Amino acid sequence: MPLLLIDLDNTLIDRTGAFARWAREFTAVHGGSAADVDWLVEADRDGLETRARLAALIAQRFGLDADGEARVLADLGAGMVRQIIPDGEVASALRRARSSGWVPFVVTNGTVAQQERKLRHTGLDQEVAGWVISEGAGVRKPDPEIFRLAAARAGLSLTGAWMIGDSAEADIAGARNAGLPCIWLHRGREWPLTEFRPDRTAASFPSAIRIILAAKAQA
Repeated sequence: MPLLLIDLDNTLIDRTGAFARWAREFTAVHGGSAADVDWLVEADRDGLETRARLAALIAQRFGLDADGEARVLADLGAGMVRQIIPDGEVASALRRARSSGWVPFVVTNGTVAQQERKLRHTGLDQEVAGWVISEGAGVRKPDPEIFRLAAARAGLSLTGAWMIGDSAEADIAGARNAGLPCIWLHRGREWPLTEFRPDRTAASFPSAIRIILAAKAQA
């Protein structure tokens, strides 16, 4: 059975939408404006900013004391997860992949507690064979070791595996480093790198699954 390695944030879940909803809620509670919502989204850097630094930046902008900053930091975890809306089409795509013989396995950067909260909140923990998270693994994408670790935990080989993800620098570069074919979820963006390109591109995770299933049928 071939292994299907899958990113979590903005691949299986809409993290960008969840953060925007959190930003609007936070701003409303703290008497902010639409400009503050835009600032929060930009400061988040699509999840790349560390939570501790983002909490400090938010506390500074909204005039919060140390206790307020601590509450923001906590809410950047639990509050963000609360804003994630489970996607039935993603779950259905995972089931189609499984029924076609693929073994879906999540490979994600992040903290164990936060990423596992997301998986359980959305029910995706019941739809995948398992997961490896960078904090627990001690290695991050694009290091190919995290993909080898995922294969070992799944009890499968990387031979015949594919990778699906939205980050050119982490997911697609990581797949390339591990010698894996990959599909990049473009999310309406242009491919940002010149050194290499993904094998295929797709607009969504269900679309990526359709590409993989079609490729397998033609093989």
